[in-house]
Amino acid sequence: MITRIATAVAVTAVAGLALAGCSSTGTPTTDASAPPTSESQAPTAGGELTLAVFNGWDESLATSLLWQNILESKGYDVTLQFADPAVVFQGVADGDYDIVTDVWLPLTHAEYVETYGPKMEELGAWFDSAALTIAVNADAPITSLSELADNADLFGNRIVGIEPGAGLTQATQNAVIPTYGLEGMTFVTSSTPAMLAELDAALKHDENIVVTLWEPHWAYGAYDIRNLEDPEGTLGEAESIVTYGRTGITEDFPEVAQWFTDFTMDADLLYDLENALQGVDAADQAQVVADWVAAHAEWVDSLTA
Repeated sequence: MITRIATAVAVTAVAGLALAGCSSTGTPTTDASAPPTSESQAPTAGGELTLAVFNGWDESLATSLLWQNILESKGYDVTLQFADPAVVFQGVADGDYDIVTDVWLPLTHAEYVETYGPKMEELGAWFDSAALTIAVNADAPITSLSELADNADLFGNRIVGIEPGAGLTQATQNAVIPTYGLEGMTFVTSSTPAMLAELDAALKHDENIVVTLWEPHWAYGAYDIRNLEDPEGTLGEAESIVTYGRTGITEDFPEVAQWFTDFTMDADLLYDLENALQGVDAADQAQVVADWVAAHAEWVDSLTA
């Protein structure tokens, strides 16, 4: 799904929020009657794992559902818990969540990682060209953020954003708007689905629209849109998407940790999976992913080879 957060702008880390998820067990399940294994043998697969998913972040949902399918096929009991980034980082640091696949570095989640990093384990980057963007309809009359203030009325004097607590939202408020003199425009924030609904409606009615977005995101394949140039670099450079785990994840689940460390996924595969999940009810997502996995069996099998 994609680009999200500040440049030299700090993301406000919200600490102390109550967690609405159940904690996971830290030790894989083993058969007590089985003969002991030697130190050179891998521990028995299995155990409970909780993957944290950022609300409204399509790449977070897609990769988490993918790994839920993979891990369950390997004998693990996997639960997905949905929350906003601040709650997720707190939860991983506290050990309530085991793994989160959608940490954007070095900019978007820098402040969260600075705050909670000592209580987490970095497992590895799986995508290396993520970016935060401001996008418009492809036939919009401007090509750069530097032109937006003078043409604000052509866009209804509105910039449509996502969740108020998102890093992309902070970057837009703290860097994009003041740098390009956009204080006269209304910056609307609510949720990613609401932003996408406005984008869809505007394009269907051939209306101009400005939205905050990020790459990779399925919207780039589904809609005729393009990014506005950012000559002042307010949204930062390309970022990596990194997987983090709670402290002790590598010791408790060495096989799983290694799989996530080795995991990479290119944009085409990610867009394909995200598009397959668009508009699918939560109850049907697991089956959609199972069908997708079956259609990409060779690649999926390589992730745990």
